[in-house]
Parts: sequence; structure tokens; C-alpha cells
Amino acid sequence: MKKLETIDLKEIRIRDFFWDRYVRLVRDVIIPYQWDAMNDRIPDAEPSHCLENFKIAAGRKKGEFYGAVFQDTDIAKWLEAVGFSLAAERDGELEQTADAVIDLIADAQQPDGYLDTYFIIKEPKGRWQNLCEGHELYTAGHMMEAAAAYYQGTGKRKFLDVTLRLADLICETFGAEEGKIHGYPGHQEVEIGLLKLYHATGEKKYLEQAKYFIDARGVGENYFLKEKARPGHRGIFPELADYDPRYSQSHLPVREQETAEGHAVRAVYMYCAMAELAYEYQDKELMEACVRLWENMVTKRMYITGSIGSSGILERFTSDYDLPNDCNYSESCASIGLALFGLRMANITRDASYVDIVERALYNTVLAGIAQDGRSFFYVNPLEVWPENCLPRTSREHVKPVRQKWFGVACCPPNIARTLASLGQYLYAKSEDRLYVNLFVSNQTKTTLGGQRVTVSLETKFPYENGFALEIRQVGGGDVKLALRIPGYAEGYTVTANGQRAEYETEKGYALLSVHDGSRVEARFEAPPRLVRANPAVHADCGRAALMKGPLVYCLEEIDNGKNLAALYVDANEAIVEEPSELFGGCTTLRLRGKRMTQSGWREGELYGTHPVALEDTELRAVPYAYWNNRGMGEMCVWIKELV
Repeated sequence: MKKLETIDLKEIRIRDFFWDRYVRLVRDVIIPYQWDAMNDRIPDAEPSHCLENFKIAAGRKKGEFYGAVFQDTDIAKWLEAVGFSLAAERDGELEQTADAVIDLIADAQQPDGYLDTYFIIKEPKGRWQNLCEGHELYTAGHMMEAAAAYYQGTGKRKFLDVTLRLADLICETFGAEEGKIHGYPGHQEVEIGLLKLYHATGEKKYLEQAKYFIDARGVGENYFLKEKARPGHRGIFPELADYDPRYSQSHLPVREQETAEGHAVRAVYMYCAMAELAYEYQDKELMEACVRLWENMVTKRMYITGSIGSSGILERFTSDYDLPNDCNYSESCASIGLALFGLRMANITRDASYVDIVERALYNTVLAGIAQDGRSFFYVNPLEVWPENCLPRTSREHVKPVRQKWFGVACCPPNIARTLASLGQYLYAKSEDRLYVNLFVSNQTKTTLGGQRVTVSLETKFPYENGFALEIRQVGGGDVKLALRIPGYAEGYTVTANGQRAEYETEKGYALLSVHDGSRVEARFEAPPRLVRANPAVHADCGRAALMKGPLVYCLEEIDNGKNLAALYVDANEAIVEEPSELFGGCTTLRLRGKRMTQSGWREGELYGTHPVALEDTELRAVPYAYWNNRGMGEMCVWIKELV
């Protein structure tokens, strides 16, 4: 069965009360702010030096390389966000700025197509010698993704041609043939980039190169262990001195992997490529591996907020049900990768359950990664924060109680930017003759179904009101086939067409129906706020509950509930009250009754004692997790002790 296609971003105009602030932020604030950051113009922020590195590599300036070995990817993801943004709305000044950056990148490219400022400036003899830690292929992948987005957004080929030369060099350098390097990337990403170039150009060698990197991984003697054993080998990251191949998902051939292992971002980027290749080659075994790894992640290794990667050491998966809340890592990039993997799986399988997880990641962790003013960011996304114990040189030093202006390793901010700029790709999918509605976001969209141009207008106030209205116009008249997602949390799902109850068939979480040209289709469902509990095997959450409404996870903040949130208990027998508020541009808060443990009987200076537990009535107020820390520093928690 042919996979579903996403709709060209040029055809989608988002006008949504919930998402508009972020869509506008991308163009008005995030892209300009991140441009300033990469030009080192943000006071008191960690320097980037990203563009300076390119100027040095291009011979425009003299100096030394500064930053992480993958520093080039910051500007790549920024350019990708710009490409997506220009697809939605052209901006001559922004385009001119981006073109100048592309000219700079082209000047830095070496005569044979090589492009990586770290190795051009700092280690010119070190090319391809440290695939485990050098990130050359990872950096190349982000350049390719950015170039494809910029080409699609503007129609300009210069950046695309730069990355095609780089891709050609990679195809000539790596492979199973004699005389080529029989290695694969330490940090997966180039596979996605090569697939983007394949789709942009139709050149099959890029597809085949991506397949080689996936097929070779973990086969035979581990390439990275051999690399590290070479005489004179010098590592880049001290923490990888004692190397475990599971860290890079190279411990087994990919088709044999049973569980999500290692560095979470590397894993989900690899899974994205595996899914695409499984479809392109109709590789049943590879697709079975994708399904198996997805199921392990989302049923045993994923947080309620759609974040993954529980360990602050090596940013990695650990074991099933190991989901600590106050020291987890949950990198923003990892949730973005999870969403990208889920999007691909949904389009291949036409199964809405994948979209449920995509939606959860987007509405919670991805949005939590950026402040509402667009000028500060979370790299790490904990589910519980006590600011006083987020101390350097402790097990929680990676947890920040406030968003940061920038990071020395700044992969997350531009990744969030490119995700928000490409939000349209998540809204719909389409087959040759059917439109699939995935996310409930107000928009106006044009596309082609069954050879006819169709105009779609979707109106909603989701996620605070449950449902949406869809108006359909088709050139030439006739029926239009629809597939409306039925979320896993939806109760009493109904569909009407022109005010009359519409019958539909249910298939893999979609309501399938046909409507006439000019129809107004309305889908309605209940999604009341609810207390959610974790599987008892999740040790960190035993005896606790979390609040959700639709896809939104809620949290308690100190500003609403006082200090020591750990002393609060929620009463499951009390009703959860929804309250519209002016907070955060207008959101629904949740209020419910609970108890607070008091210090009754405890004396000053008494650390332990036999005093009975003393509880007093209190009222709890919860806000969407995505918005926490937008009102100043304070405690936060998602999981609340439950009265039993």
C-alpha cells in the first residue's frame, strides 16, 4: 500500500488561537533571536561562534575553531527553519540574509565537496578518522535537510547543489566496495539527509547510500571499537572513553534490535531512516523492527509528556519503566525525533495511534522547550523541579530551573525552531483520493485529491474545546473522502455533515466518510480532565497521579500552590474543575481539592521523629506543563501523591 503524503507547506496557512503565538514567534522572534545568538550578540549568553567558524573556514577571517565538533549544525537547523518559514510566507529581507549565509557556506566548502568547519580548521588531516565521535556525517545530514527545505521553500538551488556535492563525496567514500570506508555514522542523521536529497532530486544513489549506512550498522566486529583500537587514535569526548556500542545503537544489526537503547536522539533519528527505507524497499523485517522499537519506547520507556531518554549521563535510555522525574534528561531534540519517527510511521501504516504520540510530544515537551517570548530554552525537560537542589557537580546539575538564553551545545533551540516552522506537515496527510486530518489546528489549506483541487478550512479551539469544523470546497464538484482522527482519549466521538448525523466506518483510529462538495463537517467528542496513573512497574510514580486534558499534561507550580509541592496530595474523589484564565494568552487551568502535609508537631532542628502524619485541606491549581516557568523560578511537579 502506498504511504500517505504530507501536504506542501506552501499550501497551508495556520491561523489558530493555540498555535498562532508559536507560528508568529518563529518569524518575528525566534529566527531573529537565534540569528543574533549565532552572531554572538546575546548579552550574558554562551557564545556560539558558529558563523565565525564558517568565515575562518572560508578564508574570510583568521582565527581558531570554537565550539562543539558539531557546531555547524546550529546554522543548518536555523536555515531549515528559514526554509520552512519562507515556504509559508516569503520575506525578502530574511531570504537575503539566508542567501548570504549560503554563500558563506559555499565558500567554506572544499574543492572535493567536503564541508565541516571543525576538520577544515582544526584537524585537516583527521577527515573520516573518528566516525564514532567526529560528527562529520551528522553535520552533513543536517546540512542536507536544511538545503532540501530551503530549495522547497524558495526554489533556489545553490544550497542544494552544495549539499549534493557533499553527498556525492560521501557516496564515493563510504560503502561495502573495496577501497571505501566500511563505516557508518557515530551519530545518526546523514541517513535522513540523504533521503531528503533523494526525494528532492530522484537520484537513487542517495537512497542506496542511506540504506548502506543502516544495513552496515552493528554487523560483524563493531566499527567504533576497531576505530578506537587504532594506534594513535584520540578521542574527542572523555565520557566515551569506555565505549559501549549500545550508546550508538551499533550493538546489533538494526533488524535484530529489540529495545530502544543508548543515546535517545541518535536512536530516534535512526528509526526515522529505518522507517523510510523499510517503505522504499518494502523491507518487512526492517518494518517489524521499527514497530518493535516504537512499542518498546512508548509503552515502557516514554514519559507521560512524550519525552524520552531518562538518564542524565550520556543522554540515554536505561531500562524498562525506569522513568525518574527529578533527574531525567528528556532532551527536547529527542521528543522532536520521536515526533518525526511517529509521523513517518503514521504515513506508512495509516494508523492514528502513532499520531496520538506525536501530538503528545508536540503539545508538551516540544513546547516546554521554549519560553513564550521565544528568547530562552530548555535543553532538559524534567517532570519535577526543586530549584534549590539543581546544583553543579551533582546528579541534577543538568536540570535547569529556568530556561537558558543559549547553550554552548545549542542543538535544541534551532531544532525547536525548525519544528515549529514545519508544524503544517503534522496537520494532514493524504492518499491519492482521501484527506487524513491528524491534528486539530485552525488552518486554510489547498491540495489535490483524485486529480481535483480541494480547499479545506478547519476551525477549532482545541485543546480547550473538543472538536473541529471542516469546510470542503472541490473544483469540479463531487464527493470528497475524509479520514478524521479519533484520538485515544476521545469519548463519545460524533460526526455531522451539514447539521445531520454522518455515518462513518472506523479504521485504525480514523473515522472514514465521504461528503459532498461544499459540506461543513463537524467532529465533536468529550475529553474531560482526568487523573492518569502509571503502570505500577514505574517505581517513581507509584502512589501518584498526573492530570491530563486531551493531549495536555498539567503540572503544579509553586507560584499557585506554595512551596514544597512534595507535601501535596490529590483527592481522586473530588471533581476536577476547568477554569478559563487569562494566563499564557488564554488557557484552561484545572482546580481540585487535595491535602497538604503540615509540620505540626515537628520542632526546629528535628530531622527525624515519630510524629503522626498531619494533613490539612487545600486547593490545588494546575497549568499546562508546556507553560511552566513562564512566571518566574519555582518548584514544579507533574506527578502528585494520591490519597488512598
